[in-house]
Amino acid sequence: MKKVLIAPDSFKGTLSSREVCTVVSEVLKKKYPDVIIKEIPVADGGEGTAEAIYHSLGGERVYLRVKSPLGREIDAYFLLLLGDKTAVIESALASGLTLEEKNDALLASSYGTGQLIKAALDKGAERLVIGIGGSAMTDGGTGCLAALGARFLDKEGNPLEPCGKNLVRIKSIDLSGLDKRITDCKITVLCDVKNPLYGKNGAAYIFAPQKGATERDVELLNEGLMNFAGKAQAILGEDFSFCEGSGAAGGLGFSLRAFLKAEIKSGIDCVLDLCNFERESENADLVITGEGRLDSQSLMGKVPFGVAKRCKGRRLLALVGISTATKEELMKAGICEVVETNSLHLPFDEIKHCAKDMLYAAAEKIKL
Repeated sequence: MKKVLIAPDSFKGTLSSREVCTVVSEVLKKKYPDVIIKEIPVADGGEGTAEAIYHSLGGERVYLRVKSPLGREIDAYFLLLLGDKTAVIESALASGLTLEEKNDALLASSYGTGQLIKAALDKGAERLVIGIGGSAMTDGGTGCLAALGARFLDKEGNPLEPCGKNLVRIKSIDLSGLDKRITDCKITVLCDVKNPLYGKNGAAYIFAPQKGATERDVELLNEGLMNFAGKAQAILGEDFSFCEGSGAAGGLGFSLRAFLKAEIKSGIDCVLDLCNFERESENADLVITGEGRLDSQSLMGKVPFGVAKRCKGRRLLALVGISTATKEELMKAGICEVVETNSLHLPFDEIKHCAKDMLYAAAEKIKL
């Protein structure tokens, strides 16, 4: 009797990791009625992280109204794990790139993420696990800190709205109102990028263009992040701007690390640990992972790479939308088979409405 473990990421823009699990499981059970299937939808700290952990561990979804990246009132939630006072916060639910019809890199804020953190503290959380992928902002995390009581002042001592365009205007930082409960919390940040806060490899130059930033915006944001880092160093006595992950989520990684003393870890590794991946994958004859696009970046820290690291000696298949990874890269990662749903590499706009049907067809090709 064969045992199969299904542990994919979402296919961004089309299917959640849970939906991928459901489709693949359905197809395999029809083809192989005696198969034993375990589903573990996973994520790497971006979209779907809270949902993936909920389906593995359960817990209570706590809903509240928060500010979207551009200040609209929206519904979001965090996951409160029962029994150990841990809250799982997915920044993308409050400050995500997909929440606005049109993004504005200069005005977008992480304020909603801070509101989720504050609500988790109100619920008695003593440990925070915060996924910060898929963000819309490049505000250095000032919005998140502002929601927790910090203030950012201009040269006249007036408080500034926390957003990317105002970073360059920060003259001083007032932490006197910062929620004191945060100091008693253990905070783990789930992150799959290692970029510094500013510079040519920093948050503005690498990530802001996909958030709507023009070339001039990028220069202004980078200048602002440098200014913010300098003001932070002046009061903290340490420069955190070049710590790995400081540039993640538009600099939210920096503020969580510098001001809230968070530990930044690999997103997929933490999620797999929370979901007890080793125990669940024990004696599996086949492990199926996947994501929308498998490329060299995937094999440097995203879901397929993280799963592959835990599957040494097991047969590992990647079920993906498109793969551009070379055979050498796949072999090095430990992925022995790849099945594409979009094998003709058609444009996204052509396939997004039939992605589920394409997944069904691709899953039929999997052999035990």
